[in-house]
Formats: sequence, structure tokens, C-alpha cells
Amino acid sequence: MKIAVIGLGFMGAVHLKALAHIAKAQVVAVVDEDPARLTGDLSGIQGNLGRPGERMDFSAYKKYTSVEEALRDPEIEAVDICLPTHLHAPVTIQALRAGKHVLVEKPMALDGAQADQMLAEAEKAGRVLMVAQVLRFMPQYEALEELVSSGRLGPVHSAFFRRRTATPTWAAWEFDPAKNGGGVFDLLVHDVDFCLKLFGLPEAVSSVGTEAMAKGIDMVVGELHYPHIGNVTITGGWHHIGEYPFSMEYTVIAERGTVDYHSDNRPPALYESQKPKELLPLKDHDGYQAEIEHFVESCLSGTPPARCLPEESARAVKVARLMMDSRVKKGEKVPCSL
Repeated sequence: MKIAVIGLGFMGAVHLKALAHIAKAQVVAVVDEDPARLTGDLSGIQGNLGRPGERMDFSAYKKYTSVEEALRDPEIEAVDICLPTHLHAPVTIQALRAGKHVLVEKPMALDGAQADQMLAEAEKAGRVLMVAQVLRFMPQYEALEELVSSGRLGPVHSAFFRRRTATPTWAAWEFDPAKNGGGVFDLLVHDVDFCLKLFGLPEAVSSVGTEAMAKGIDMVVGELHYPHIGNVTITGGWHHIGEYPFSMEYTVIAERGTVDYHSDNRPPALYESQKPKELLPLKDHDGYQAEIEHFVESCLSGTPPARCLPEESARAVKVARLMMDSRVKKGEKVPCSL
């Protein structure tokens, strides 16, 4: 399948590296408004995972400075959209109307109305739409999902997910909540989506926290309220401008044991009463490559991306928006009637 990567920032570079290892995918074009990046010079890009920018070989690719020009190219069958958040919805809709399959970076959109329009356009076009919720394909989180769904742990009593980093400063749009959604949409939409995958939709959502974007602070402690679970907590965000390491973690306490993981050299492990620690088996693959492979297989087979349905990504957007609404209301519990 022939793909164009739209947006050559940090995530665009990550996706290009993953695509190089996918036999059924062929990158035929790259799209960016910056002509310097189209030369393959991505040495100036930054990202919160600490991977430095580099030079890449774009000699075999068509190069476009406008999305419209790329979408008119009949050779391109699918697009991989790695643009700033506020462009996810409009460019996805453009691409679907042009007859392209679409993989779009998370978050799917900045509100539920945009997400619903994207779903409608995909159905109308008869094309595959998938959101790159990479957490679903990361071995550390796949292992947790498999363990919980197996029933081995018994009922879950408590779940805690945290994700945090320094405030991104590599583009002006990062400081505009209307364009990026702040730390909740930049970071925690991952954990919202994963919790919905594990536990389904909650009855209500509440959150507290601080938004001081001028100082680079955008933090939230959110609760997804389920009648059968004591607490499902999602917390983190942007801490401040400057050096602060990215990290992610979870702790899930269930009837028969506790599962714990931290990205800082603490692999997923199960702790059962009166038993030694058991490291969870992890799949040997890169999450980004696995998610793009799933998208490609879905396009080639003409079937929905079962492991990451766009309807589920739309629900994550809506629940994340409820978290932000509750924070404004100082922790008021907001019904989750989606």
C-alpha cells in the first residue's frame, strides 16, 4: 500500500522509521510546509521521548508543501497524518473526501463534534480511519490488558495511571489550548483511551488540577467513576518549562494481586499474596510499527481496525473533554452519558 506521511515533526519522523520496517507499506510521498524538512533534514525537531532529530533520506519520495497537492496525487492510497492537533480533524476530512485511507495521530480531535464528523466522513467515503493510540500496541500495556481480560486477577478494585513530562516548547501552537488541548489531550488521552478499553465507559467523570499555560503548567488528577471499582485515577500532564523527564506508569490492584509498571526501569510485574514477583511476558515489537501494521492490514483487507476502532478513539476524546470540564468546575462530578 502506498502511503504519504503528512507532517515531518517528531511524530512524523517516528512513523517514517516504523514504516521503513513494514513490508506491505511503501512511503511514496512526504508533506510539510517547511521546504528544509522536505530535504530530509529533521535534525531540528524535538519530542518528549528524548529522541534527537536526524537527517533522513527522502530521495525516493515525492515532496509536497501543501496537503491539497498531495491529496490530488492518484498514486497515494493512504495518508499518515502527524500534524498539530487542531489540524487532525480538518485534514482527515479532506483526505477521506479525496478517497484516501487515513491514519491520524492522537488525539483524534479536540472535541466530540469533530470526532463524530470524522466518523461520518469515513463511513461515507468507505475508507479506513484509524487513530494512532499507540498505547494499545505497546508491550507493557498489552501485557496488562491481556492479564486483566484473562480473569486471572479477579475483580479490579483500584487502578492508577500517570503520564507526565516537561512542557513542550518546540512550536508556538503548543501553548494554545484551542490548538492542542493542553496536557490532557497531549498526554492523558492515551490513558483515558486505555482505561475505556479495560473497563468500558464510566458512569461519571471528575477532576481537579491546575492550568497555568504561561508558566508551562497543565496538570490534572482525574477520576473515572465505575460502580464496581473503588477508583480509576488518571493523573499527570505538563510540569513546567525546562528539563523534566518523560515518564509513564500504572498500578492495578485486583482481588488476586497487584500489577505495577514504571517506564523508569521497572518492568510490568505481578505481585500475588505469598508468591514471588512475576515479570509479565512482553511481546517483542515496537508499538509504533505494530499500530501502523494494523492500519495497513486493515486497509488491504477492507475491514475495520479491530484493535483500535475510531469509534473508541472518539469516546476517548469525549471523556477527556469531560475531564477538562470538571476541572473548570473544581472537581464537580460530570455524568458520562455518551
